[in-house]
Amino acid sequence: MRVYVDMVGDLFHPGHVALLRAAREHGDQLIAGVLSDEVAAAYKRRPIMTLAERVAVIGACRYVDEVVPAAPDRVTLEFLDEQDIALVVHGDDITPEAIAEVYGPVAAAGRLRLVHYTAGVSTTDLIARVRGRPG
Repeated sequence: MRVYVDMVGDLFHPGHVALLRAAREHGDQLIAGVLSDEVAAAYKRRPIMTLAERVAVIGACRYVDEVVPAAPDRVTLEFLDEQDIALVVHGDDITPEAIAEVYGPVAAAGRLRLVHYTAGVSTTDLIARVRGRPG
């Protein structure tokens, strides 16, 4: 079974690895959709790493079988069917409103699974750490 996870994946860190590992446990193949700089900037901030850099790093993770660069910001059943994907996985830090907005039809079809979010490490935390270190 092919499983999908979408992510920004900026400054690839242990939380990303944990998400990909947990997603892979739901199927035989893991497809990672990497969101574009523009999509990420619209709801977070512009990534530090370029799309090509993020695709290369995420694609090198042993849990990932395939990468979709500039993945869609709204996951549809049509997209899943075109890619032959059975299930979507996301961290459980997502709000019900965000689920409805990004995964609405997928969630309604029972094709979304939430996995434990790894607290304590995030790209935002890493950026703050770097900024706080003496030169």
